[in-house]
Amino acid sequence: MSLSAPQDSQEAASERSSLPDKYLTKTEFESYEDFYKNYNVITPENFNFAYDVIDVLAREKSGQRALQWCDEKGEEAAFTFAQMKSLSDKAANALRENGIGKGDPVMLVLKRRWQFWPVILALHKLGAIAIPATHLLTAKDIIYRCDAAAIKGIICVDDPELMGRIDEAGKTIKQKLRFKAFILTGSGAEDRVTQPPWINFSLLMENAPSEFIRPQDANSNADIMLLYFTSGTTGLPKMVRHDFTYPLGHIATAKYWHQVTPGGLHLTVADTGWAKAAWGCIYGQWLCAAGIFIYDYDRFSPSAMLEIISRYRLTSFCAPPTIYRFFIKEDLKKYDFSALKNCSVAGEPLNPEIFEQFLAGTGLKLRECYGQTELTVSLCTWPWLEPKPGSMGKPAPGYDIDLLREDGSSCSMGEEGQIVVRTDKRKPWGMFGGYYRDETLTKSVWNNDIYHTGDVAWKDENGYYWFVGRNDDVIKSSGYRIGPFEVESALLEHPAVLECVITGFPDPDRGAVVKATVVLSKQYSTSDELKTELQEHVKKTTAPYKYPRIVEFVNELPKTISGKYRRVQIREKDLNKE
Repeated sequence: MSLSAPQDSQEAASERSSLPDKYLTKTEFESYEDFYKNYNVITPENFNFAYDVIDVLAREKSGQRALQWCDEKGEEAAFTFAQMKSLSDKAANALRENGIGKGDPVMLVLKRRWQFWPVILALHKLGAIAIPATHLLTAKDIIYRCDAAAIKGIICVDDPELMGRIDEAGKTIKQKLRFKAFILTGSGAEDRVTQPPWINFSLLMENAPSEFIRPQDANSNADIMLLYFTSGTTGLPKMVRHDFTYPLGHIATAKYWHQVTPGGLHLTVADTGWAKAAWGCIYGQWLCAAGIFIYDYDRFSPSAMLEIISRYRLTSFCAPPTIYRFFIKEDLKKYDFSALKNCSVAGEPLNPEIFEQFLAGTGLKLRECYGQTELTVSLCTWPWLEPKPGSMGKPAPGYDIDLLREDGSSCSMGEEGQIVVRTDKRKPWGMFGGYYRDETLTKSVWNNDIYHTGDVAWKDENGYYWFVGRNDDVIKSSGYRIGPFEVESALLEHPAVLECVITGFPDPDRGAVVKATVVLSKQYSTSDELKTELQEHVKKTTAPYKYPRIVEFVNELPKTISGKYRRVQIREKDLNKE
């Protein structure tokens, strides 16, 4: 596919885009209080991100860079907004020719390949339901998703192993797939994948017409646009449904958290199979007319990613704490961060040590936020707030956040309670519409106009919120409630600790004691002396009663396919030891 060279970065965006001004009643704010009170999103009827944002940008800023992509092998590609419109129109025509239309669920397993963006836009144009998914799914996972969501088609990367799992799943799923397609992404792929019923979607796109006319009934605002299967640390994944207004909820994400700039270049480290990609790799960023950068890799290398940030002169960057934890072990002074204006972090609470070391190495203060697949940015260190390392910040506009005790009453300042979102006055922009095909599950977490997140936090005297842990993860020991994050944070300050997870271990006298499961840094080895040293370190760093009475060294920690720690697996293993 031949691609013309886009105009370069911010020079191509010297004229301020009409977006997101078109969708906000006010864009400039004097303070956080002004922002929280007066931020307001205008929601048009029958809003469709692909037509109303991308196609508009293709007309207004046709030559401006929309997407810059490179992989770890040195391949790269760049696309203008005009090219993105043309490619998405081609993909929409190809999908329609293969029987995909309004309301049809289609799973996308495209990793970080650039083709994900025109294909998901094409599904939006058709009014279909996009279901992003990870390439790590087993055949069992695929069967569950296909049956639960009545999936009509799958488009995946040309990975023989992945395609084999999809073929295996296809023998068992209740409703047979309407089509299975692959995207060619490497040399020799044509030879590897030739057998029907697989369709060469790359070839279909290339030969499809480059114009797709918007149907009059493409979608209503309430139609389902996205389904995300949450990875879940317990039980089967839940199907989180988002309607066509969901992208508007991420204007605040991009403009006031990531602080992207029109014509700038933003990188969020996320596989397209996860909701974090929707937060940082498409909707809010393009609503702000920013360029999106994608670094496509299979094996993470901190030095390689730092080189990417420097070489491509990224203007904003977002990643989970683990990425920054590896960054600070590098010599940050070797890299050119002169174009980088804002760095943000989400996914897990941030250890203060990482904040301080990254600030020393780059001069940039990391800005944290809190949200869920069901929500958008809910709590955040907004531009008007001074970051407090480890704090989630303050509520997003539209979010009426409260902390509740177990009896349903509101917590006092400094008291731990479950984070809830009150929806009696309004539903926040971008909040989910419930769990697909499961009203009972929806009502179990969202009832009486209160959505229960299942996460525990406390609020300080300045209104900042501090994460404690999942409700099920809080340890109750000898009458104390101990949140795992604070102990994990203390341990991570010790140079011997690369990763750690804190859980409760059953104890007949105390109910539970604190257990640390630790992965050591390469230069350290296990010993009883090191266990004692870590225990003493925690006693000096936080309240002494929180120290881990049990320390177990392991080579790796159990994680979900989205990379979150599976504390439940550690607890179950410990129970079986008794």
